[in-house]
Amino acid sequence: MAGLGAGVTVAVLHHRQETQRSSEVVAVAAAKGAVTLDVATIGTVEPATTRELSFAVAGTVEEIRVRAGTKVAAGQTLATVDDTDAAGDVASAEETLSDAEDRLGDAQTRAASVTASATACATSGTGHLTVAGALPVEAAAVGGAEAEGAAAGAAEADGAAAEGGAAAEVEAAEAEGAAAAACPTRGYPDTGNDPILNARQTVNRATRAVAEAKAALSGTVIKAPIAGTVVAVAGSVGDTVSSGKTFVTLADTYTMQVRADFPEADAGALRVGQTGTVTLADHDDALTATVVQVDPVGTSDGTLVRYGAVLSFAAPPSDLLVGQSAQVTVRVGEATDVLRVPSTAVHDVSGGSGTVLVRAGGTNAQRTVTVGLRGDQYTEVTGGLAAGERVVRSW
Repeated sequence: MAGLGAGVTVAVLHHRQETQRSSEVVAVAAAKGAVTLDVATIGTVEPATTRELSFAVAGTVEEIRVRAGTKVAAGQTLATVDDTDAAGDVASAEETLSDAEDRLGDAQTRAASVTASATACATSGTGHLTVAGALPVEAAAVGGAEAEGAAAGAAEADGAAAEGGAAAEVEAAEAEGAAAAACPTRGYPDTGNDPILNARQTVNRATRAVAEAKAALSGTVIKAPIAGTVVAVAGSVGDTVSSGKTFVTLADTYTMQVRADFPEADAGALRVGQTGTVTLADHDDALTATVVQVDPVGTSDGTLVRYGAVLSFAAPPSDLLVGQSAQVTVRVGEATDVLRVPSTAVHDVSGGSGTVLVRAGGTNAQRTVTVGLRGDQYTEVTGGLAAGERVVRSW
């Protein structure tokens, strides 16, 4: 019994000592330092650019030179379909264009010949150009001679004899004008049906047809528009594929990024240009990254609304894997060389103010202080407290 009583006494004393230690007040001094605020979530590594590549024509897959995981260079051929029909269409279109160009050349030659003949006739003095509703040039000259003869006859005393002579001259001039042959003018000027214009339009249509046929022929081959890694191939040799349907998916794995979803309580503080860190499971050191995009619209799972953000690596490692998970931390607030106290020491924060317990002379007194940035470990105090004053760390 004596041993039992001694044990109970020791246990009570030990309990009292533990209680006394637990009730000790821990006070810390307000001091200058940095205050930081970070938000964190889980993200996924993804390529900055993904291209979905397809054939421009329908056909049968003839060759596939890559598979998922293959790294390719820009311009490298990835897959082809049978181009027999497309090559035939190009040959046919080129033949049609050649015929159209020949017809255009013939039309231009004929027009040049007609123009030259009409020009030579009009300038040789052997004929005249006729215009509907107008007299020939010679007839107009004869009319002037007739008027001049009539005036001379009225002045002369022997007017009757002179008038008879003038009439004879007019008859001779009219006979000479009738004898002159008219110049050919067919096709000059425009008769309303321009063979050169028609031939030129045919050439233009044939030229477009050749370009379209060649584009279709080039569309029988899928080439890599960028350097990257093949993510997926949606078919096999011998398959029939449709025009425009994705056949090869190519990712730009040389420019990787991280996409992460943040709860709306944290997303409101995110801004493009903020710095952060990305920690991967297979890397010991955190990688520096920068926020390059914040989605303006959130998504809801029925319980929580989240907003997406994209972070770009400052120096991405070469062994990043598409789809691997990453711990993402973004610094959304930071103040340096400011008066600070532990965040646990500030209670009832509202409207830019809070309450602390100031420890002085073994007693505690509540005091209202103004606060700035409330960080993860420390809170910035902008007024109501001086450096060196001690506050209860947790209460």
